[in-house]
Amino acid sequence: MGFIDSFKQNFIEADRWKYLWDGLLTTLEITGAAVLLGLFLGFIIAIVRCTYLKTGKMKLANILCRIYLTVIRGTPVVVQLLIIYFVVFASVNISKTFVAIIAFGINSGAYVAEIVRGGIMSIDNGQMEAGRSLGLNYRQTMTYIIMPQALKTVLPALANECIVLLKETSVAGYIAIADLTKGGDIIRSQTFSPFLPLLSVAAIYLVMVMFLTFLVGKLERRLSANDRR
Repeated sequence: MGFIDSFKQNFIEADRWKYLWDGLLTTLEITGAAVLLGLFLGFIIAIVRCTYLKTGKMKLANILCRIYLTVIRGTPVVVQLLIIYFVVFASVNISKTFVAIIAFGINSGAYVAEIVRGGIMSIDNGQMEAGRSLGLNYRQTMTYIIMPQALKTVLPALANECIVLLKETSVAGYIAIADLTKGGDIIRSQTFSPFLPLLSVAAIYLVMVMFLTFLVGKLERRLSANDRR
C-alpha cells in the first residue's frame, strides 16, 4: 500500500482524523486545567514550607506538605492516576477527564511547590529585613517584596513544568480517556497500520512542545533584557 492510500485509510476514511482532533482538544483541556490546579497547590505548599523555614511557624502543615511532596515525587504519575481513578473515586460516578485533571494537577503541584520554594529561598534575607524596616509585617513583605522577585526567577522553570505536564498527560488513556495518544491508538486498532497514526501523534506533541519551548525562550530573553536595564 502506497503512502497516499495509507494516509486515506488512516485519516480520511470514516473521518478517522476526528479521533486525533478530539483527542487533542481533550489533551489541551486536561493540561490547561491541571496546570492551574498545580500552580494553586504548588504556591500554597511553597508558602507553607518557606514560612516554616523562615519563622518556624506552621510546623504541622509543613510536615503534611513534606509527606505530600515525598509521596507524589516518589511515585510514577501513571500509578497515581490509576489509584485516584480506581481507588479514590471507585464508588463515585465522575468524569474521567475530571479525574485526570485532579491526578495530573496534584502531581504537578509537588514540582511547582519545589520550584517556587527554591525561588523564594534564593532571595537574599536582606530583602525580608528591608521590608520589616519599612514597617511591613511578614505577609506584606512576602506579598510585595519577596514574591515578585521570586516569580521573576522561577517563571522559566514553571513554564518548562507546563511542557513536561503536557507530555505526561499522554498516559491518560490508562483510564480510557480518548486523549491524543488514545486517538492514534484507536486509529491503529481499526486500520492495523501503526506507522502513520502513531507518527502523527508524535508529530503533534512535538509541534506543541516546540511552540511552548519557543514561548519559554522568548520569556527568558524578555526577563534577561529587563535585568540589563
